[in-house]
Amino acid sequence: MRHIVILGNGISGITAARHIRKHSDDRITVISSETEHFFSRTALMYIYMGHMKYEHTKPYEDYFWEKNRIELRQAWVSHFDFDNKSITLDEGTNVPTELTYDILILGVGSESNAFGWPGQDLEGVQGFYSFQDLEAMEANTEGIDRAVIVGGGLIGIEMAEMLLTRDIRVTMLVREEAYWNGVLPKEEAEMIGRHIREHGVDLRLETELEAIHDDNNREAALRVTSVTTKNGEQIDCQFVGLAVGVHPNVKQFSDTALETDKGILVNEFLETNIPDVYAIGDCVQHRNPLEDRKSVEQIWYTGRIMGETVARSICQTRTPYQPGVFFNSAKFMDIEYQTYGQVPAEAPEGIKSFYWEHPGGKIALRLNYREDNNTLTGINNFGMRLRHEVCEKWIKGKKSIGYVLSHFRDAHFDPEFFQRHEKSIVAAFNKHSPKHNVKLGGKAPFWERVWG
Repeated sequence: MRHIVILGNGISGITAARHIRKHSDDRITVISSETEHFFSRTALMYIYMGHMKYEHTKPYEDYFWEKNRIELRQAWVSHFDFDNKSITLDEGTNVPTELTYDILILGVGSESNAFGWPGQDLEGVQGFYSFQDLEAMEANTEGIDRAVIVGGGLIGIEMAEMLLTRDIRVTMLVREEAYWNGVLPKEEAEMIGRHIREHGVDLRLETELEAIHDDNNREAALRVTSVTTKNGEQIDCQFVGLAVGVHPNVKQFSDTALETDKGILVNEFLETNIPDVYAIGDCVQHRNPLEDRKSVEQIWYTGRIMGETVARSICQTRTPYQPGVFFNSAKFMDIEYQTYGQVPAEAPEGIKSFYWEHPGGKIALRLNYREDNNTLTGINNFGMRLRHEVCEKWIKGKKSIGYVLSHFRDAHFDPEFFQRHEKSIVAAFNKHSPKHNVKLGGKAPFWERVWG
């Protein structure tokens, strides 16, 4: 019986553990310094907002792990000995524990970025990624009334929404000219920016942080009291949230033989340069990224796929990582967002882009398609619900823009009595590109929409 050790109990590590157990009787040990049990990281914000408790974020009952013979250990790894296939654990005692393995899977996640700003280590300044960050935010925001968030993106808007539920005034500093416009095209970025302001956030575009200032209290821990921007403005606050992205958690491997760059370097089979050591999830950097994919992709969905892939390689057949059509989803306050395929902020040469926005300014759709043959390459969707399987099938099947719009009802699955927008979208497209003359068809049977 092999001993498979997994470092990290996030979506990638736990998916690997579950799928290894499905296909083998190997001994499995999952180690995490963050929490004892797997939890939904995307639900951390709802604990702060009072919508959930920590136990509600655990997808599996506590008995699940013993029942499935998956050993959980909450510990830090203080030393790696890859030559002898062993790691040293610090479990909070004075006596370190050595653990040997046959196969090691590294799913050690990410850490919040900080860029050396004066005052970034003051009390009341933090990022938001881990359970410990949630605990720190609870303590750091108790009794305060003013906060500054540096950066935008998905983490920034989460922190803003969290703070607003406690009646804390929020100023958000975003260096770009529109919100998250390094990812979102101009129209979507402007729509989300308007929506953020409608919720009472003081959104400052084209504004960068210069420094974070303290209270000069030499008898206690220094706490943030204000920030200054690069244009010289001072903003009073008692909390600063750093939402300027995350980076793979690799510093613990700096003195080892494990090859790292931005992340842990892996081949197409998620194998590192060390035999019997794999890496999965946020900490990974692909040596040869697939076409139209980044070398580092820190997304929940890709983490899950990596966990499944590495389990298949270990227990069945050596399997390359194939994430399929790119997909991500999020929520901007009240606006749900899904993206499929390739929808960069600027459409590249040879790609046409159709954008439709509802007059209410909270529902929008963008379809990217090739200029030469009209095949669909990407979808941005805001405020509507589309069937994942249908959208993925359209892109994989290289369906034409005309086909997609004429069959758009097949993808739409908003609840009954919700306003439908297919007719308005098709009419707008025909005005945008009259030569296609798209006619909206009826809804196909479910089996045909998904599998046909």
